[in-house]
Amino acid sequence: MQKSPRVSVLTPIYNTNPSHLCEMVESILNQTFTDFEFLILNDSPDNKEIEKIVLGYAKKDKRVKYFKNDKNMGITPSRNKLLKMARGEYIAIFDHDDISVPNRLKLEVDFLDKNPSIGVVSGFMQNFGAKNTIRTTPEYDVDIKIALTDNCVFWHTAAMIRKSVLVDNDIEYEEYYSPCEDYRLFSRLMNVTLFHALQTVLVNYRMSENQTSVRQKARMNIMHHTIQMDIINRFPAYRKAWCDSDAYTTRFRLRLFGKIPLLKIKHNWVLLFEFIPLFKIKWK
Repeated sequence: MQKSPRVSVLTPIYNTNPSHLCEMVESILNQTFTDFEFLILNDSPDNKEIEKIVLGYAKKDKRVKYFKNDKNMGITPSRNKLLKMARGEYIAIFDHDDISVPNRLKLEVDFLDKNPSIGVVSGFMQNFGAKNTIRTTPEYDVDIKIALTDNCVFWHTAAMIRKSVLVDNDIEYEEYYSPCEDYRLFSRLMNVTLFHALQTVLVNYRMSENQTSVRQKARMNIMHHTIQMDIINRFPAYRKAWCDSDAYTTRFRLRLFGKIPLLKIKHNWVLLFEFIPLFKIKWK
């Protein structure tokens, strides 16, 4: 009987740029952690070019498993199809044009192995392409959940989830909330498990005009607000903590050379060096 891998890396692809596809696949095959299966599901079955690319990798590396839908199903059904096929103890989410750093899987597996109460782990993302910035996220469970009442700040393409948490709680992606199916997934996980974010970059995140967040901006805003309101209604204490937080109450911050604290406006007070009150202002 074939031994199950520790990790299942799940990636749906859809008319992916061939060069981006190669970079994505190689970033997983070059991981320092090696006990994984890499399930790639083609949701653009007529695209023979990307099929040929993935089959080429599968021929050279048995960890790569290629599948394709009979017809285009969409991102959410494709993600759920991959979840059902996954044999690993841990599920590593990964999008079709991003790049994982070489020790991403090892860092996440080591953390989950050492912290059995944690069900979901992620980390920072480094944007590249249109904007070269680092997307951070809070480290600890309560701070992550407080921040989730405002936005989806827990990065999906860098996440690893215990499969048992999904199975035991009958949780999967919900198509109704697409293209915010990731935010909805995390919102449902909030009351069944603990979150953690490694304070290091795990994924290089490709920025482009073809991203779903750009192409479906109007629907994304609607679904985001719908999910956000559900979280706020279910977790009012987390929302209050967010509204009392520095991130919510600070309207302006000025630092010399981008590092030395100089001025901050919080609760309508202008603060020198971010803590000495100077005067209060009114906003019209």
